[in-house]
Amino acid sequence: MRKAYRILYQGGTGEITEKKSRFIANLKPVESEEEALSFIEETRKKHWAARHNCYAWILGKNGDQKRCSDDGEPSQTAGKPMLDVLEGEGIVKICAVVTRYFGGTLLGTGGLVRAYSKAVQEGLKACTVLTIEPARKLSVTADYNGIGKIQYLLGQQEIKILDSEYTDRVELTVLVPDERREKLQADIIEITGGQAELLELEEIYYSIFNKEVLLFPE
Repeated sequence: MRKAYRILYQGGTGEITEKKSRFIANLKPVESEEEALSFIEETRKKHWAARHNCYAWILGKNGDQKRCSDDGEPSQTAGKPMLDVLEGEGIVKICAVVTRYFGGTLLGTGGLVRAYSKAVQEGLKACTVLTIEPARKLSVTADYNGIGKIQYLLGQQEIKILDSEYTDRVELTVLVPDERREKLQADIIEITGGQAELLELEEIYYSIFNKEVLLFPE
């Protein structure tokens, strides 16, 4: 069964200060290891004077590709805590880089873990995260009498109409979440007395952002 997942849709930046050390978190959507490495290198060049640029990334819609780096900080005090935050939020297709400008005071291992975790959490506040849900495009064709009933039903169930074509009959292309597909088809057959033609099209993933439907390939 296909499952919903969460992605970083729009990146952002957040900053905290701990004992005069600055921790700057930059987060960016990434689709591949190459994109993640490029973002890390870009951040390093931007913050060339910083002592550390630690990172964590999660790739793939199932989050099966993960990597993190302490970049010179004591082992397990930076990259892993950053990764833990991303995993805790269930976000994939994301790369986080936390830049540290040392303030002259050692934080200790516990202090570093808290600082790097908090920096990522602060950065996420400036980001847009979307839940991507499985759905299918469905073609619905009916005469002009039946289509009015169908459009009313779609409105009641908040089913999105992606396209429409008017000839001697009307064909609607609608986006139906996986878990609602069987019920919707049964309802359409019932209200049209079996006169509507239903054709299942491609499987897809979608999300709603600013009242707009965003489609993502299978």
